Amino acid sequence: MSAKQAVAVEPEECLRKAMAARSARSRGMHARRGLAQRGPLDRTTHAMLLRQLYLCHFEGRRFRQAHIVALQALELDVLSDVLNQDAARAALAEGDLESALGHLRAAARRGPASRRPFHLWTLGSVLFLAQRYDEAAAALSRAARWGTQDKPLYRAHLALAQIAGGRKVSDLQETIYALAEAPCGQGYGRFVLGHLAYAAGEWTAAKRYLEAFLKRTSAARPALGIALEGEVRMAKATLSKMTSN
Repeated sequence: MSAKQAVAVEPEECLRKAMAARSARSRGMHARRGLAQRGPLDRTTHAMLLRQLYLCHFEGRRFRQAHIVALQALELDVLSDVLNQDAARAALAEGDLESALGHLRAAARRGPASRRPFHLWTLGSVLFLAQRYDEAAAALSRAARWGTQDKPLYRAHLALAQIAGGRKVSDLQETIYALAEAPCGQGYGRFVLGHLAYAAGEWTAAKRYLEAFLKRTSAARPALGIALEGEVRMAKATLSKMTSN
């Protein structure tokens, strides 16, 4: 394809190619090409092209640039809660916890009711990793109250935050069982289950859950692997505690 023909590619086609790209470099190339097109650009297409450019920077660990692009996308006022989540991930990876929390609170405020529990859960999970257990429990309690199919995960994470904050959870075994039996007990649920089992003194189960979480995360797409680095460190630290005793 000549340079002249490349410029003529529609932004929507560039977006499709960026979303299907197998590397951060290719994703960024198609996103930039779409953004460089002349003429008016549909706001949604514009925002989604910027999101692909954000992912290019994020996967390349250029977190400052990723944060800047996410903020640019937010100015378009399209899918604002999703883009606030993106901005939060970039800010957190930069080490700017307060900025990340601000973005997550905005996502919970601005998102539709169907996505609000997820945003509150994400807020609670970040606060939990920051060892701000009372704040984490407050956010997770709201997520659990309004959640639907992922309610077992939100309730279990709430129990974990309460235990970490020194509070007793009366229905711990029931909470563990409910999450283990639910579809949301896979993936991230293994991280929560592993630490709940560890708290309950069930180390064999804890090791199994945490090792499954680490294995699955290691095979995840780059952006997800980066976003879960805090959880990976905690899971490895907990496994190390069990190994050394």
